[in-house]
Amino acid sequence: MFKSVLLYTNKLKAMKRFYANVLGLDMKGSGSKYFTVKVGGTDLTFQEAETPSFYHFAINIPGNQFSIMKQWIREKVPLNRSRGLTEIYYKSFGADSMYFEDPAGNLVELIGRRNRDLFGPLTKEAFFNISEVAIISPYLYDVGEELQDSGLPLVKRAEVNPEKVNLIGKEDAYIILAPPGWQFKFSKKEAATHPLAITLKDGIHFRIDKEGRMKISEEEQD
Repeated sequence: MFKSVLLYTNKLKAMKRFYANVLGLDMKGSGSKYFTVKVGGTDLTFQEAETPSFYHFAINIPGNQFSIMKQWIREKVPLNRSRGLTEIYYKSFGADSMYFEDPAGNLVELIGRRNRDLFGPLTKEAFFNISEVAIISPYLYDVGEELQDSGLPLVKRAEVNPEKVNLIGKEDAYIILAPPGWQFKFSKKEAATHPLAITLKDGIHFRIDKEGRMKISEEEQD
């Protein structure tokens, strides 16, 4: 579903070292103002910005390597805790999750899908793809309507609730819609609106501006 994801950061150098050197992801491209790493089937780009941003996104990993990945990650970065726990099982998705923060403070979730296995030693191939990206907007209802009009289904609701978390997508790839001030699980930070861009596998491209408004197009724009 997610072909590419563009996020912004005011800590570009530290982020580049973390994703390339610490997590060991392949660098697809870089310049003085950006870098792109391969997260399995998704290109993840961070672009330099003057102000800090806070995002939440999730990465699919194999369910049978969840425990191995957890040990590997906690040797590199502290895992976030909630009520003393460092992982959670989501029955409705058949998946286990753990959370950590990157150098910019983004909440990164690793989701072990119990219906997806990968055999052999742990490698970067265990990062299958980005599976969730959170959009924070005061115009949540409008954003949700536009996404549904583009062909993405709303999960478990008849219409978008602008005061709650909403899931839009299918299978194991979702856009999370949440209002400003929302506090995600395993995080003490309140969500805020920041610009981002996403291109889906079907060619639909959309941007969220700094105000939280959405623009959708059929082709990715610079």
